[in-house]
Formats: sequence, C-alpha cells, structure tokens
Amino acid sequence: MTFEKKYLDYELSPFTGMTRKSWIAAAEYLLEGIFNNISDIEAPVVMPRYETKVTYPSKDAPEWRKKAEVFEGLCRSFFISAPLIHIEPELVLNGINIRDYYKKQVLYAVTPGKANYVLNYSDMRALDKSDNPTACYQQTVETAALVICLWLSKDEIWDTYTKEEKDRIAAFLSDFAHSNTVPQNWRLFNMLDMAFLYMNGYPIDEDIMREHAQNILNYYVGDGWYRDGQCFDYYSCWAFNMYTAIWNNWYGYEKEPYIAEKFEENSNELMKTYPDFFDRDGFTNMWGRSGIYRNAATSSFDGNLLMKNSQVNPGLARRICSGSLLQFLERDDFLWNGVPTLGFYGPFVPLVQGYSCAESPMWLAKALLCLHLPEDHPFWTEKEVGGTWDDLKKNETKVTTLDGPALCMANHEANGITELRTGKVVKEKSDLHGMWNYSKLVYNTKFPWECTPIEDTEDYAKDETACDNLGERKSRQEQMDRRPHVESQQYVMEYLSGPEADNNSWSTPNVTFWHGEKKGVLYRRQFFDYELNTETHWRTAINLADFAVPYGILRADKLRLFRCPVRFTLGAFGFPDNGTKIIEKEKDGYKAIILKGYDHTGKEKQLAFTIMDGWSDIKLIRSRNTNPDSEKSIVLYAETTRQKQYGYEPMVLISQVITKESLEDFSEDDIFPIDKITYTDEQKCGGFGPVTISLKDGTTKVIDFYGIEGNLQL
Repeated sequence: MTFEKKYLDYELSPFTGMTRKSWIAAAEYLLEGIFNNISDIEAPVVMPRYETKVTYPSKDAPEWRKKAEVFEGLCRSFFISAPLIHIEPELVLNGINIRDYYKKQVLYAVTPGKANYVLNYSDMRALDKSDNPTACYQQTVETAALVICLWLSKDEIWDTYTKEEKDRIAAFLSDFAHSNTVPQNWRLFNMLDMAFLYMNGYPIDEDIMREHAQNILNYYVGDGWYRDGQCFDYYSCWAFNMYTAIWNNWYGYEKEPYIAEKFEENSNELMKTYPDFFDRDGFTNMWGRSGIYRNAATSSFDGNLLMKNSQVNPGLARRICSGSLLQFLERDDFLWNGVPTLGFYGPFVPLVQGYSCAESPMWLAKALLCLHLPEDHPFWTEKEVGGTWDDLKKNETKVTTLDGPALCMANHEANGITELRTGKVVKEKSDLHGMWNYSKLVYNTKFPWECTPIEDTEDYAKDETACDNLGERKSRQEQMDRRPHVESQQYVMEYLSGPEADNNSWSTPNVTFWHGEKKGVLYRRQFFDYELNTETHWRTAINLADFAVPYGILRADKLRLFRCPVRFTLGAFGFPDNGTKIIEKEKDGYKAIILKGYDHTGKEKQLAFTIMDGWSDIKLIRSRNTNPDSEKSIVLYAETTRQKQYGYEPMVLISQVITKESLEDFSEDDIFPIDKITYTDEQKCGGFGPVTISLKDGTTKVIDFYGIEGNLQL
C-alpha cells in the first residue's frame, strides 16, 4: 500500500498540491503503519526486523544496547506523533489512544523497575566493563528527540504529569545532559536536554552548556555548514541547523545571545543556497551517511522558520519539503510491514550502518516537525514557488560552489535533476561503505548511488551472449576472466603486475582533496590507497576536472602515476534494469552507449555515457541487489591501461555522463558535445600545459591543473 495524496490544492501548491491537511494525512499514514505492529498500550515501539547482520542489537549485545532499541523506537516514533497529538489529541490507531500511549511509555522509559525502562546514563556506566573514561551511549541521542516531542505536545502530555512525574523525567534527562557525549553533533543533544530543563525550572550547569555551545559554533565552516567529523553531509541540516534553532528559542536568545545570533546568521546563510540541493521535484540526493533518514534533510527549513529573523521563502520551503516527502511516500517499496525500510527506497543493506536498528529510519520524521507550525503560518499559506527552477533558461545549468564544505551543486534545467560534487573526504582505504557514501565523483537526485556491482550470473546463464550488445563475439567465460573491477561514478585501479595483480586486488580513491572552481571548471584530486605513513608521491593519484553540460557532467581528468602497468575503469551511474534498451553509437572517433528503460516505479529513465580521449573502450556489467531503486541494474564503464613505466602516454581521460527521465532521444550534440580538443604538448597527451575543450554549442573550457598543488584542501 502506498500513500495516496488527498486534501490537495493546486492553486496554493501548483507543484505538489500538498496542503497542511495533506501533511497531517501523511503523518497519520506513517504512524498507522507503526502502530499496526504494537499490540497494546503496554508494548514498546519495537518493530519487525528483517536485517540482523549489520544493525543492532545483536543476539549477544549488552543490556544497554538492547534497551537503546526500545528508547530509539519510542522517541523517533514520537517525532511523528507529537505534532499529531497536539492537532488531534484523541487520535486512536490500532485501538490505542496515541496521546495516552506516549504519556505512559515516556514514564516507563525513565522509571527503574519498569519492563520498558531504558537505563539512565549512570546505570549504563555501571554496567559498562570497558573502563572507557569517555563512554557515551545511544540513549543520549534519543533524549533530544524526547525533549523536543514533550515540547511539541506540552499541553497534552508534559503539562498533565504530576510534579513527581516531571521530576522523575527531569532527573533522567539531567543524568544524560551533564554526562559524556560524542564530541561532534551529539553535543547538541546535551544542549537541548539542558535547555529543556532550564525552560522548565530545573537547575543545570551553565558552564557545561556554554562549553558545548561554543564547540558547536566553532565547527562552522561557512555557507551554513558545519564540520561533523572529517566529512560533510546532511547532519549539518538535520542536526546543526535544526537543533540550534530550537536551542535558541529555549535558551540561547535569553542566556547566550552572541552564540544564538551566530546560529541564526548561519541558518540564514544556509538558506541562500540550500534550496538548490534539491531538484525540480524536490528530491533529496542520496549522499553521506545515515541515508535511511531520507527527507529529514528538509528539517533545516523548519529550523530556519523558527529563528527570530528567518530568511527562507516559505512557499519555496514547502514546495521542497512536500516534494521530498512524496519522493518516498509514493513508492510501494518504502515500507516493510508498515515501517520505513532500512534503505533509501526499498531495503538496501549497503546503505546501512551498525549504529542503526529497525526503528532508526523513523528519524525521517524530523521532516514532519513542520506540523508544529500553526495553520495560519506562511509556511502553509504562501503559494509554492520553484525558486531557481523558475529562473533557469532553456538548457541552462546553475552551478553553486561552496568552498567551506567543499560542495558543488548543478541544477540542470534540461532534465530537472540536481547533481552534487563533493570534496574534503578522508576514508580508510578499506572503507568501501564510506567511499560509496562520500567519494562518488557525482551524486544524482534521480540516479542514487550504486554499490560495487556483482556479476548477475543468473541472467547470463539464460543468455550466454548477454554482452553481445557491445559487439563482442566472445564466450561468456572469456568475458568473465577478463572483466575488471568496477564502481559506479568512481575510478578503480588495478596493478597488472606485482603482488597486487597476483592477489587480484584493486582499489578506489579513499581521499578527495578540494581545490575549488576556476573559470567554470571544478578541480579536485583523489588518491588511491592514501595513508599517512606513506608519502603521497608513492601513491597513484588522479587530478579531477569537470564542468556542467545541459544534462550532466563532462570530465577531463589527469592521471598521476608512479607505477605501471596499471588498468583503470570509470563507471557511470547505476541504471535500474527493468527491461533496458542498449544502443551503441560512434562519431568522430568517440564512442557512446545509451541506456533506455524504467525505474522500479515505471518512470522512464535514460543515460548516455560517452568516452573521448584517453579511454580504450566502454562496456557494461549487469548486476543484482546493488542498486537502491531496483533489484537488477546495469553499470556502464570505461576502461584503459597504461603499460610503460615512465612512458609518455596519454594522461588526460575525457568522458561524459548525461541523464534524463524520458525516452526521448538525446540529440547527437548532447551525446557528442565536443567540437575540438586542443593540447599544449604536440604529443597530445596532456602532460603539461592547458587543454582547451571547444564545445559544439560555442562554449570553451580550459583545463589547467598547473598550480593546484598550492591549494589542496581537506
């Protein structure tokens, strides 16, 4: 069963039709699925579980870890129910009054001796045998959700507790608020706990509050973004720019006006460019960790609207929030037994982290916090607008480059898609999961990232010449023996001699340095097998240079080798394979393959991958269970080798990936956009000097890596 839009108003909301009543219906739809798995008012929010190898709790997990799942289920589902309780206090689902359920379960969670008691910090510290002086626990995260929800349902729940009950909850919160936390976005959880206590007349340590707040402020890097760990991701948006707004209202504006003013400035700075992270339909890009939180990325719009001097356009904010909500709710694979899956769309284990449990995806309910805004608020009353998309000319692409968080967004008018390029990424060289989340060359709102493709031998068993579309008349076994390793939207390197070749080992870049944009070209550098104990000159690297074209990104990257022979592959986006037409074209010595087909929902999809200078061939691999949209998928990839140690061979690799949600043919100029490539060196290898790319539309891009060595940022 999928969510069916209702209470629509296309005059008020010309893009999505969604109104406040539509949002209320969406919240009830999500909550009903959850409560269909709760037997009675005494049962905890512990949902059916189909994944047990990655997520917690494991069968031998410590007691505090098992309790964490109970608390996570309670507090994250409370995010959905709290606004509804205020709007519909007598709401009943599966025979349970929702208000009464949460009032009872919150008390159970904080009361020792109750079956659903989740342990306070001191209890867990006593049970923890690790002797870790900085130990902190998952329950800290959920306390922040708890206090937000008690605030949202203040009249219906918090104010109805007796003084003794309030004191019991406050003691539980204070134990967490003044104890250890993770030194990144988790500081905000402690800050909200203390702010809630202060707001309700309980004592707090204001020095601890100030210490956390100054740290959060100093994680700021500009453009509304905060550094949360090494890499940047949506935590800046569903944590830093949501929680700071609530903290300002509860505590900051009154007690720490300087810090509160800075948080507000930063939120307004984010709003200048954050709408351009979403595509014409409002879709959220699958990028960064915790992708199971999905449209929670829109919660920072609500955060900005909570500020005293909010700068976001309310009609634009609602258009994006509604579009992102529908991105997920209108899919038939979004729920499993009524609960959001551990995936981006359907179940997708490669996306999931070990700190998640079956209830973790309910964090997406942060997007529903906008329901606390009254029905006469501009967020609900102003007309939807398209923002950037209203202003783009035909085939124009707006590119926004943010050097602080190392992010570059391209809004393509031609296909309505937004593509994201990232930098300042550092991952362990064995951390493929981290590289999928952060190190892809491009992230696309309509073609979510695919993990390492796995050869679909089942299909090939039925059709021994399944790769014949590429004109290869070779046996299936020969193809299998020769096939290199591939990653979508990433380079892969394999040494063809030495111990690495003997062990069939391969690597993909684990570090991405950021240089920034100059003259319309974005420059970055990636290293293969980067590690601090080895000088970078002993590591293969690739200098990245890319720029936007109407339907995608054109690349002109340069190899920096230290050892040969070596083979490289470069994959396009993963393509959902639900019946795909494969077309091969050649022109002017360049080669392209076009895929035409449909995604899981039946929407038309098209992708064209063109290889130009530096590459030897383009091929495909068919895969299964590696694409977040569909069971089967196809990854097109380019390949090339370099054989000579110190040989002056071609160094520049030029390629293009373009996409759209239509089966209408790309024009020949879209697929083969280059009119001329001019090299400085007469050998045309691109070893030194600028490389000038003249496009058929009359524009020219000059690729010049000289000097980027002096400004490579992590």
